[in-house]
Amino acid sequence: MEGQLREHTEQSCAGCGVRLQSGNPDEAGYIPEATIAKEPVICQRCFRIRHYNEASSVAIDQDDFLRLLGGIGATDSLVVHIVDLYDFEGSLISGLQRFVGNNPVLLVVNKIDLLPKGMNLNRIRNWVQKQAKAQGLRTVDVVLCSAKRNMGFDHIIESLDRHRQGRDVYVVGATNVGKSTLINRLIRDYSDMERELTTSRYPGTTLDAVHIPLEDGKAIIDTPGIVYTSRMTEVVPRSFLGTLMPDKPIKPLVYQLNEQQTLFIGSLVRFDFVEGERQSFTLYLSNALNVHRTKLERADDLYDNHKGELLGAPTTAELETIPAWTRHSLKVRQGERQDIFISGLGWIQANGSRGALVDIYAPKGVKVLLRDSMI
Repeated sequence: MEGQLREHTEQSCAGCGVRLQSGNPDEAGYIPEATIAKEPVICQRCFRIRHYNEASSVAIDQDDFLRLLGGIGATDSLVVHIVDLYDFEGSLISGLQRFVGNNPVLLVVNKIDLLPKGMNLNRIRNWVQKQAKAQGLRTVDVVLCSAKRNMGFDHIIESLDRHRQGRDVYVVGATNVGKSTLINRLIRDYSDMERELTTSRYPGTTLDAVHIPLEDGKAIIDTPGIVYTSRMTEVVPRSFLGTLMPDKPIKPLVYQLNEQQTLFIGSLVRFDFVEGERQSFTLYLSNALNVHRTKLERADDLYDNHKGELLGAPTTAELETIPAWTRHSLKVRQGERQDIFISGLGWIQANGSRGALVDIYAPKGVKVLLRDSMI
């Protein structure tokens, strides 16, 4: 048994790529001795995610992520950067161009299935190109897709075939952008491997680089997701992720507001329309979240007395684990269509032409910014 154990612990988990070990149940890659002979060999963490939708808190050090990314620049590869359209600024790897050097970057924009029905995808694609360029990212192509709904996958394959030119492919992205779901499609279409990567809605599912051999001797290398603590998905309890993250097309909510009115998005975020002419604001966020309107002068008392209850989730107990609010004062420019973007939550489009002064209260550390309107 010991020989068999040693042999298997020199292998990697078929689900997340981490090196297997049977010594410490609290560390990454743990596999009980009784399950060693099973195929495919997956760690206990992946087993629990797959079968019980349960995630442990094992995480990979941020320095290891950056070291792995930094090594890509020394290779001759095609880099596929997967981002979440619903959380674009929150999932784009900042400074990626610096890490990948002269290697070409294919930008794959996932989760287009969450957009309201009837969207002009060419306009969305142009918006993505403009935003990526503003972030210093040089792309050879931008492909919109939905890994979950199997939309746009043919375009990804076409672009890979066109730009790979016999090279390895590195797949990079932040946690929870749909990387593993997409890679599993590639495995089924391009490799004779029978294993699948572990997929779940929990951030950081892939713990180490996973090599997927291709027929021409090259490989697709799935890298761990970068954990950005500036996303709402990283600060809320895992039990709340199902409410926070939409899983079907968003139905936009439109509110006509006078200045000095407030919207509470659940008990998680507060939006104050401080100053400006009467105008509408369109909310693009999970329809499982409750939205409550009130007067600004009543907002403090309402929150103190009804958070976690009348205002909606998160519950009072869950709120105790979430960082306290920070206020962000933003000025929507006159004559421009702008979004108030809250990373991991969604965005609010300001529809007036005369500008607006707004305050956003969000958990400390969550990225909040103004951008050109996506829609």
